Amino acid sequence: MIINSNSTLHFIFIFIFIFLGLFIVNSTSIHGEDIERSDFPNGFLFGVSTSSYQIEGAYLEDGKSLNNWDAFALTQGHINNGDNGFIADDHYHQYLKDIEIIQSLGVDAYRFSISWARVLPRGRFGEVNQNGVLFYNKILDNLVLRGIKPFVTIYHHDFPQELQDRYGSWLSPLMQEDYVHFAETCFKNFGDRVKHWTTINEPNLFTKMAYIKGNYPPARCSQPFGNCSAGNSDTEPLIVMHNMLLAHGKAMKLYRRDYQREQGGSVGIVVDCLMYEPLTDDDLDQEAANRGLAFYIGWVLDPLIFGDYPSEMRRYLGNRLPRFSNAERKFMADSIDYIAVNHYSTTYAKDCIHSSCSLTGNRAISGFVDAIRDRDGIHIGELTGIEILPVVPRGIGEMIGYLKKRYHNKPMFITENGYSEPEMEEVRVRDLQQDVKRIEFHKTYLSSLAQAIRDGADVRGYFVWTLMDDFEWIHGYGIRFGLYYVDRQTLARIPKLSARWYQDFLKNNTRARAIRISNLVHKKQAFS
Repeated sequence: MIINSNSTLHFIFIFIFIFLGLFIVNSTSIHGEDIERSDFPNGFLFGVSTSSYQIEGAYLEDGKSLNNWDAFALTQGHINNGDNGFIADDHYHQYLKDIEIIQSLGVDAYRFSISWARVLPRGRFGEVNQNGVLFYNKILDNLVLRGIKPFVTIYHHDFPQELQDRYGSWLSPLMQEDYVHFAETCFKNFGDRVKHWTTINEPNLFTKMAYIKGNYPPARCSQPFGNCSAGNSDTEPLIVMHNMLLAHGKAMKLYRRDYQREQGGSVGIVVDCLMYEPLTDDDLDQEAANRGLAFYIGWVLDPLIFGDYPSEMRRYLGNRLPRFSNAERKFMADSIDYIAVNHYSTTYAKDCIHSSCSLTGNRAISGFVDAIRDRDGIHIGELTGIEILPVVPRGIGEMIGYLKKRYHNKPMFITENGYSEPEMEEVRVRDLQQDVKRIEFHKTYLSSLAQAIRDGADVRGYFVWTLMDDFEWIHGYGIRFGLYYVDRQTLARIPKLSARWYQDFLKNNTRARAIRISNLVHKKQAFS
């Protein structure tokens, strides 16, 4: 064909790029299809998640006391780049702006947590801080006014440091009493507007990080898991988890007795749901994968659904595993209304009973299972900003299938799922805003989730982690999961491409594809 016009040639280039854009977008989707909101059941909730310490800041303002993470951050070397949550995203002062952003996304629900040290600065050893209660009342009132359902986590890793100093926090059964006091304070002050509670965020991850590896406060561990000044990685995690589970069970017993009928809410617990797949087709690795799931997920859920720890754990841990009394088993069994699932990734499981493994994999506390992310030199999935969380979309469907089968299809919510891009040597805001990989992550994970629901799983909601870039615990501010970029100097919230995609998805509008194509066209025009 003979081209006589520059404008015609330019038009052809644009057409080619549009075609390539459609091909690229389609090729990243499972089964070559774009996921849409209409692929999910009527009434299915979509939302975003945050947590108090990661966004609020104002760490000693209006009566809030020093919490465990504040104290931890004051010791140099604990957190990447010496970061801390003292200011964080300044949500304490900018909550109205953030709620407006949440509303603009078009979500049904917003998950956030209550700062224990802001509401009860001294735990049960002091008075309720009315300034803290007022702050959360304002958040709840504004959410309800906008028709956004609050999903409230009572405890998300942060508690008053005084409880650590007085009796060692979760290593003591006294922490159960403090937790129940805190939970009841929340039920009394906020329960008229909160219909979805979660008691504790990721007790399995917290226990692993704080008492096995020693990377979270109070930083207790022993060799070969970590190098801490005190702790025992083989025994203390079992005590800590036991106290957290009993704290949940007692709080749930109280809620059902005194509050649930009048307030009409439901209560769950948030579990870090890392999926295990066998490293090989060998039966031993298959057993290791099942054992890994029992030791990590069943450790939390079996007592709260069946009334006792998994038999797999009892077999290998014996008398080191604490026991529930008959009375405790009674109120612990069936003590959740739903399972709150935090899922990011999948790992291979290698059997360590019949073969040599890493030192940590060879320990009973890990179920004699090694977590392996490479097979024959190939990663299980594309790496992200957190090396142990590669992208494995099939894993969310496999996890939901596992939970459905083991726990008789108890209702579930995906309370966290998100993507962090690998850290950059030179951070350019423009690159962070063009977060196409985050969009691809959510599309592929949502596609896998939608298939699990079509297969009969009772999943009722999905929350993106997270609304905006925040303080990511020991990673500080270098790891970014947000739909919004937060400028660390001005604290301005800047929407990323993923925020626009999520808006369109929630409107059942696949303009996300058009946004991607538009970017390709604009880049081509810039070079013309």
